Amino acid sequence: MRYAPPGLCVNDFALLRDDDGTYAVLHLQGPWTAEFDHLRMETSYGRATSTDLVSWQPRGTAFGNGLPGRFDQQAVWTMHPVRHGHGMAMFYTGVLGLTPGGWPLQSVGLAYSDRTDGTGWRRHGTGPVVEADARWYRTGERMGWRDPFVVRDDESEGWVMVVCAADASLPVEVGGCVAWATSDDLEHWTVQPPLISPGDVDELECPVLERLDDGSWLLLGAIGATRGFEAWTSPRLRGPWTRHGALGPTGSYAPRVVHAPDGSRVVLHTTPRRVNLTDSGERCRGMLAQPKLLVTAPDEAPRLEWWPGLNTFLGEETEQAALHAVGDLTLTGRVEITLRTDTPDGGRPALLVGCDGKNLWITGPDGDRLGETVLTEPAESLRILTIGEYVEVYADGVFALTTLCYSGHAAPWTFTAKGRTHTVPVRPVRLPDPDRDDASAVWPGPSH
Repeated sequence: MRYAPPGLCVNDFALLRDDDGTYAVLHLQGPWTAEFDHLRMETSYGRATSTDLVSWQPRGTAFGNGLPGRFDQQAVWTMHPVRHGHGMAMFYTGVLGLTPGGWPLQSVGLAYSDRTDGTGWRRHGTGPVVEADARWYRTGERMGWRDPFVVRDDESEGWVMVVCAADASLPVEVGGCVAWATSDDLEHWTVQPPLISPGDVDELECPVLERLDDGSWLLLGAIGATRGFEAWTSPRLRGPWTRHGALGPTGSYAPRVVHAPDGSRVVLHTTPRRVNLTDSGERCRGMLAQPKLLVTAPDEAPRLEWWPGLNTFLGEETEQAALHAVGDLTLTGRVEITLRTDTPDGGRPALLVGCDGKNLWITGPDGDRLGETVLTEPAESLRILTIGEYVEVYADGVFALTTLCYSGHAAPWTFTAKGRTHTVPVRPVRLPDPDRDDASAVWPGPSH
């Protein structure tokens, strides 16, 4: 349900599916620390495999930064492998070093592999294959040229790459954009003007392109300021692109789309943690979250729903306390559901989900707001998931809110209506690797 390799945290990632149906994830990785330095600590890609997109087995390091003097000597960031011949071509972000003002100098490199499992990479040359073009993009201080994503062009036999960049025509604080480039052979690229430049985004990271069943396109992009991700659609790659707003709420980041074993499209994303696994710790790199079902109905905004493939990890319904659990509630008015209490035998709420019409919120100890959102319509039902410190809320089936809470003891889920206390039945969640006890495993609850 949540994954990070032992002793490390996960950042941006890519998903592959081999011919035998095995999935592999390549991900940025680094140590748990409050003083995380992405220039010195994100120097390699971890790799893990899965058959169901939920249970992941760490397989070690798959790629690392380049030799001294090369464009990727300082760090390697977000990557995207695509099938090429009998193997794969991987585009990745390389960091050379810093500008005089301390900003990372980024460009996109290429590596090949004869394999399709995410291993065996060898670099193409010693330099990048595509760099920011100063005609349209910042190339020095506050530049961006990272997170490449490559697909087949829908108007030629070539390829299209989208990249996280900074629009040179806009102020830095609103210049986040999706750049793009075209190529006939994957090795020689022509940079184009911005594909999407909203004018109100600081950083538009980790762009993802997915061709839908009707031939149209979906683009997902992570928004630096909100720490969530948004969706755009277009009938063709070159636009026009329609912005649909938030798809993943604050706390869900760096999305990737893949076909699940049941054939459905799902989105996986990262989610943060807190240093020392306490509510007072600083937010830091985190874990890979479980899949969500991607729904792209005609004439509707894309949305994320509960993926039925997770149901095999749910136990029988109970009214007993469970730290990792799923519960459903039909709403008839304002409600606050207590999920954890401050003592093992009950007491004050330490974790609570509330809803009043369009207003949805989560509170921690002493009623402190941990997360909140305003829905487009009053909610008629809620589904709540707790996995360790993670809380997810689905309103009328749609993923709407997520947060972290390291406080409280598992308790029966209860709410009060018309002066009576009611218990919400839950289904305990079976963790894929319940015996892990390292810092990167799912939080096991309070130690006392």
